[in-house]
Amino acid sequence: MDRIRLIEAARKGDVNKLHNLLKDDPYLLRAVALADGDTPLHIACVGGHVNFVKDVLNLSPELVLELNQDGFSPLHIVSANGDIEIARKILELGCHLCLVKGKEKRIPLHCAVAKGRIEVIIQLLSACSDSITEVTARGETCFHLAVKNNQFEAFKVLVEHVIVFGKEDLLNKRDDRGNTILHLATSRKQYEVIDLLLDKNFGYKGKLEMNLLNKNGLTPHDVLRSEGGDTDIEEMLSRGGATTTQTLPDLATENSINSSQIPLQNQSAQEQQRNSRKSASKKLQDYFKYDKIKDSPTKVRNTLLVIAVLIATATYQAVLSPPGGVWQDDFWPDTKNNVSSARRPPRHMAGQAVMGTNKAVAYGLFLLFNSLGFFMALHMMNFLTIGLPLQFELRVALFALTATYDTCMVAITPNGWILVLFIVLSIVMPFIMPVLTIVVRDYNRKGRQYELPAQGQASS
Repeated sequence: MDRIRLIEAARKGDVNKLHNLLKDDPYLLRAVALADGDTPLHIACVGGHVNFVKDVLNLSPELVLELNQDGFSPLHIVSANGDIEIARKILELGCHLCLVKGKEKRIPLHCAVAKGRIEVIIQLLSACSDSITEVTARGETCFHLAVKNNQFEAFKVLVEHVIVFGKEDLLNKRDDRGNTILHLATSRKQYEVIDLLLDKNFGYKGKLEMNLLNKNGLTPHDVLRSEGGDTDIEEMLSRGGATTTQTLPDLATENSINSSQIPLQNQSAQEQQRNSRKSASKKLQDYFKYDKIKDSPTKVRNTLLVIAVLIATATYQAVLSPPGGVWQDDFWPDTKNNVSSARRPPRHMAGQAVMGTNKAVAYGLFLLFNSLGFFMALHMMNFLTIGLPLQFELRVALFALTATYDTCMVAITPNGWILVLFIVLSIVMPFIMPVLTIVVRDYNRKGRQYELPAQGQASS
């Protein structure tokens, strides 16, 4: 009886009734979650009752992971309905909720894209950028769903997102039938989608594969012709480099091969021919190299943080144990020493680096490159943790690590020009590293942008 009252309260969004029922039975929400059907949280999300949802999440946050009989979590429901306020409240419990798989392995982003809920799409991508790489049980990406459901504005938001995060290769991903979004767009004669994909102002120019084959052995141009054709779209595809299977270079000499025998393997015909000639070492290198689709920004950041920590550890250890070790005694040569000048060690103090007194130039180079690696590793840690919690505490820790590194180096460095060199390095490097990386990165980007027009002219 209480369950029926709770469900009714969820339908109406009656918060007072919710609390009254829970006073009589504090475990009512948990008991209802064990029953079949929608939980009160599902029902409140369907009705868009923000306050009711907030109270349920505070009382039983675990309900946010429950799937109803239709295979949807509460976040799936609000994403499809476009309830941005409820979506934000649910996401406060963790960005992992963006990756909860429901019916046909759909995540909340898939539901939002299918319904064209722009605000929710932006919110979900902000909470979890990796969600855009997820596919449904049919191998469909968010782009496939946007095209299939005629959601051009949602498609445009997704395209802008992948350009910012460097995931343009997702535009070439195939579904289980081997169709790319270009296959689907030409099949449905979606002029806006094709025009956007071929727009020269977008950064993925040159990365969009125009002639991938689906499981029927058809290119997007072939699909357009099989659907009756369209003069405007056909002209656009031709300008973009699209062609038919009859005119593909690698298939011109293989007319006897049946289209059903053309291997899919998510590659173009040109790629298949190139890959067949790759050496074993090249294949191994390609297997382990960074992949923009498979490797999410989160995983890449974690990997880079591990590498940065290892570099910082190795360079810091070099401070504690410099090459050749440190002197164990004090020595000031004078006329009373009985040691001959040929065998007499240079003047030194206990704790100073042996290499610094015996080979000053080599030790100076060691200081330079060791400090370069150490301060660059600290800069990577600082850069990769921007936006994470406990920012102040992390910055204090990095500053303390820098101070201890400088203290150790000053303590073991012999007096003289080497000590002056290191003091200058320890002051300048922490400030010059961020500036240097920005200048080099911007310079390389400008160089690539300058070369692109020349390449395009050459190809034309």
